[in-house]
Amino acid sequence: MVSVRIGFTLTTHHSPFTTNKTMRYSPSEIKQFTHEALTQGLCILRGHFPAEKLRRWNEEFQPLLEEHIEREGRNENRGSNRYYVTLPFGEPFADEEIFADPDVLAIVENLVGKDFVMCQLATDTPLKGSDYQELHRDAPPLFPELKAETPSFQLAVNFPLVDVTEENGPFETTYGTHLMTKEESLRKLAAGEIKLDQLMMKTGDLMIRDVRAIHRGTPNKTDEPRPMCVIGYSRRWMFRPEVSIRIPRATWGNLSERSKHLLRFNPRVESLDEVDTAEVYQAFAY
Repeated sequence: MVSVRIGFTLTTHHSPFTTNKTMRYSPSEIKQFTHEALTQGLCILRGHFPAEKLRRWNEEFQPLLEEHIEREGRNENRGSNRYYVTLPFGEPFADEEIFADPDVLAIVENLVGKDFVMCQLATDTPLKGSDYQELHRDAPPLFPELKAETPSFQLAVNFPLVDVTEENGPFETTYGTHLMTKEESLRKLAAGEIKLDQLMMKTGDLMIRDVRAIHRGTPNKTDEPRPMCVIGYSRRWMFRPEVSIRIPRATWGNLSERSKHLLRFNPRVESLDEVDTAEVYQAFAY
C-alpha cells in the first residue's frame, strides 16, 4: 500500500444525517477509517451489516437477476456473463438500517462533505463464464486538463450478498491510484511499483471506496451468482443522469427526515410499476 499525507477535518458538528441508532465505532475509529479511505482509496468495515438480512436480500434478488438476463442478457456491457441490475426501492432493499447506517454516513461525510447525497442502489453480479474486466475507473477525473486528481467527489459502498471467495469473482483493486492519473496508475502497475489485490469479503462486510481507484471484476468459476451491492454517495452538486433511485411516493412518506435529505434529488413515482426497468447505466469504465 502507498502512504500519502492528506489533511482532513473529522465531522463532529450536528449533521443532517444524525440518527438515533447507536454507532458501532468510536470517533477515533471513524477517523482511522476516513484516513484509510483518503490515502488508500478504500476502507473495509468487517461484519458490519446483519448477514441474515443480506441473505434475504439475496433471495429477493435472484428473480430480479433472472428477469434482467431474460430481458437484456445479450447486452454484455460489463463483460461476458456479468450483469448490472438496479434494485427497486421497496422491500427489502429500501432499508434505512443499510443505506443510512450512521457509521457509514459518518465516514462518507468526512470524505465528500456534510451535504452529500445518495444517488445509486444497484448490484454487479458475475456468473459462471464471466471473465476478467479491463482495468478501469468508475468515473473520469473532474478536470483532466490539470493532469492531477482532486479530493473525493463520488464514493461506492459495496457489500456482497454471499461470501466472496477466490473462486466466485472477488473484486480486484489497487491502493492509492485514486490520487494518480489513470496513465500514471497503469504505468506503475506495469512496472510492478503497485499491485492488484483481491478482496475477500464475508456476507456482512462492506467497503467504502473512491470510484477513481483502478480496479476490475474477476471470473466467477462457480455455479452460483455472486451479487455485489453498490450504494452510491456523492457531493451534492455531482449529477450523473445514468444512475438514479426512483422512489414510490408511499415509500417516501414513510422515510425519516434524515433519509429524505439523503435522497432529496432522486425522482419520486406513484409506484414502481411505472418504472422503466431497462438499464441505462451502460458506459461504466473510464
